[in-house]
Amino acid sequence: MLSTQNEKKTLFTKYSIVIPAHNEEDFITVTLNAIINQTVLPHEVIVVNDHSTDKTQQIVEEFSAKYSFIKLRNILSKSEHQPGSKVVQAFLKGYEIIDPNYDIIVKLDADLDIPFNYFETILHHFNQDSQIAMVGGFAYIEKDGKWILESLTDKDHIRGAFKAYRKNCYEKIGGLRPHMGWDTVDELLCKYYGWKVVTDESLQIKHLKPTGASYNKSALYKQGSAYYALGYGFWITLIAGTKLALRKKKPSYILYYLKGFFEASSNNTPKMVNKDQEKFVRNYRWSKIKQKVKG
Repeated sequence: MLSTQNEKKTLFTKYSIVIPAHNEEDFITVTLNAIINQTVLPHEVIVVNDHSTDKTQQIVEEFSAKYSFIKLRNILSKSEHQPGSKVVQAFLKGYEIIDPNYDIIVKLDADLDIPFNYFETILHHFNQDSQIAMVGGFAYIEKDGKWILESLTDKDHIRGAFKAYRKNCYEKIGGLRPHMGWDTVDELLCKYYGWKVVTDESLQIKHLKPTGASYNKSALYKQGSAYYALGYGFWITLIAGTKLALRKKKPSYILYYLKGFFEASSNNTPKMVNKDQEKFVRNYRWSKIKQKVKG
C-alpha cells in the first residue's frame, strides 16, 4: 500500500517539447495548433528555428505572443540537410534553454498533426510503469486521399519524429547523439539499461511531409556509416540495409549503405556505443532476427 501511495505522489504531469524547425511554414501551424489543443498542455515548448528563409519564425512568434509556454530560439547552422546530425543539433540547442523542472522530454518534428489526447495518453503510459523509458505512437501519411501507416513504421520502434523520454532515462543514455541512427541507438541503450520502450497503436499521428524526401547520395552513405556506428557488424548491416532498401522500394540503396559501412570501418569512425553496449546490440539484433525467421 505504501508503494501505491508513493506512486500517486510522484505521478508525472510535466512534459516539455523541443521542436527543430527549418522552413516549415506549410506545416508548423498545424503542429502548434495540435499542441495547444491537447487535453494536457505542455510545461514548455521550445521551437528551434534553424536558419529558415520562409515565414517559420513569424508564425512561431505569433503563437508565442499568445501562449507563454511557447518559446522561440533562432540558430544558424549549415544549410545542407543531412538526416540525424542537423535535426539533433537543433534539438540540443533547444534543450540547452528548457526549464530543467520537467518529467518527460519530447523531441517533436514541425510537420505533424497530433491527436488531441496524445500527451495525456503518453503520460498515462509513463505513470503505469516506472520501467517505461520511452513512449510514442504510429506515423501515418496521406496517399491517394487516404491516411495509411507509413512504411518505415515498426511496432517495436518509435519514429524519430515524435519521441518522448523519461527524464532520468534521457540523462542516463547521455542524451541524443548528432549522428544518423540517433533514433535507434537511443532505444537500444534504453534496453541495455533495462528500461522498456512502448509504442501505442491507438495514437495515430499524421506525418504531413514524407520522410527522407530530400535525402541525397551522401545521406545514403551515412545510413551505412550509421550501421557501423551502431556496432551492427557486416552481417546485421547487410540484413538491416536490405530490409530498409526494400521498404523504400529502392533495392539499389543497399550498395550505398554497404559502401558507407566499409568507408566508416576503414576510417575507424567513432561508434555511438562502447564495447559492452556493442556486444549487447549485436546479441539483441540477432535475437530479433531469429524471432522473425521463426515467425
